[in-house]
Amino acid sequence: MDPTGHQPSPDYQQLAQSIKDWAQALGFARAAITGIDLSHAESGLSDWLARGFHGEMDYMARHGLKRARPAELVPNTLSVISVFMPYLSGGQDPDAVLADTSKAYISRYALGRDYHKVLRNRLQQLADRISAVAGQYGHRVFVDSAPVLEVELAKQAGQGWRGKHSLLLNRDYGSFYFLGELFTDLPLPTDPPLPKEHCGNCSACMDACPTQAIVAPYQVDARRCISYLTIELKGAIPLEFRRAIGNRVYGCDDCQLVCPWNRFAAASPETDFAIRHGLDDVSLLELFAWSEADFGQKMAGSPIYRIGYAKWLSNLAIGLGNAAPNAQIAAALLARRDDESEIVREHVEWALLVGGYIQQI
Repeated sequence: MDPTGHQPSPDYQQLAQSIKDWAQALGFARAAITGIDLSHAESGLSDWLARGFHGEMDYMARHGLKRARPAELVPNTLSVISVFMPYLSGGQDPDAVLADTSKAYISRYALGRDYHKVLRNRLQQLADRISAVAGQYGHRVFVDSAPVLEVELAKQAGQGWRGKHSLLLNRDYGSFYFLGELFTDLPLPTDPPLPKEHCGNCSACMDACPTQAIVAPYQVDARRCISYLTIELKGAIPLEFRRAIGNRVYGCDDCQLVCPWNRFAAASPETDFAIRHGLDDVSLLELFAWSEADFGQKMAGSPIYRIGYAKWLSNLAIGLGNAAPNAQIAAALLARRDDESEIVREHVEWALLVGGYIQQI
């Protein structure tokens, strides 16, 4: 307090540097700061929504252009602190799992604990550290939890550039990391965007997509994306995509696995992202044999839990239909043929048919 009893204004330049130091101490690889002008992204967002590329993810359209207007989403916002945290935790070679049709491929981000809670707690700790120095201030934490253009904010803050797969790329960390944001009403000095992008003529991510979901550079039609189909889609997976899904039962990393920049992807020191229940190298049959109680117990605290048991089984049925046929798979599928879930029954019937276990009537 000054002699008049007022809290003196902080040195915002020093505060910005302290924020970056505190963020690293909390486990974030980097923190950077940007302003709130995303007007340049509005037309692209409007076009993406107009073309229906968001599929059933109605929440993406519900707030309209508010996603590109941080001060409308959180009134009085002046600055956004962007952070990222790597999540790779070693384990079985992803390409080896994808090549073995008896195995279940689970996106690398989902092998450990739910990132939402991990990042949200750390960002709240960061917010509290700022409050201890700057006094009470307006803020809100976001971790993939609201209509925030997180990649665009991170790009504007100089955290990386947008790859042709639409994900953020960083020269030192690739793309295997989680993003988070702290909206504040503090007039913090901002960091500049990178002077250039570094994808050049490379189209590896576009070429590798099993369902051709990357319809143009920087444009993903979510309705074709395996991550959307195996996580967000509530109904049955369209027939045209089932073969291409292969053994990817939760999410897909193909566009990241082929990206040259991910040769530099760093392993995460975060213990919460350590692989659980051997999910990096597990058979489809083992997972398909889980009871609903098994699913609830083993997936507690995992991002996989939110898709529910029926969606889990229906995804696994697609994988089993794409696997090299054998008697064990036939028995497992037949045992689920009368499952109470209509979607499970439909996917099981498809798997029995394409696997040659039954004849089409």
